[in-house]
Amino acid sequence: MKGIRIRPEKEGIRTSLFDLEADIMEVIWAKSWDTFAVADVHRELERDREIAYTTVMTTVNRLTDKELLEREREGRRYVYRTRMSRDEFLRQLTREVLASLPGVGRDEAVAYLVERVSEADGDELARLEALIKARRRELKC
Repeated sequence: MKGIRIRPEKEGIRTSLFDLEADIMEVIWAKSWDTFAVADVHRELERDREIAYTTVMTTVNRLTDKELLEREREGRRYVYRTRMSRDEFLRQLTREVLASLPGVGRDEAVAYLVERVSEADGDELARLEALIKARRRELKC
């Protein structure tokens, strides 16, 4: 992923994408399109708000530049596809954030995670426990 920055005041994918970029990616992931055109995204966004086709086109191109989408020419238009699922995006973003912290090694990153877990509720702890169990099965330990 190129051109990703962190906005700590936001949550979820909006921590690293501008709001319209996030809206577009959420539409694409929700629709599970194999391929799509800018017109498809524009039509979906227009259900909730008035938005110019050119604004959507510019933003889709920016998402392509950030390597979240890829495109190929099909006749006179471009068709797009996602390069990763929402979950893959969030995992990659987390890895990049941890790797980019100055002077923070693996131990410090784990310490930050433990600190965050101490604030977790029961549901979040259950999800984390399931992830740890799945990873142990992968490692066979």
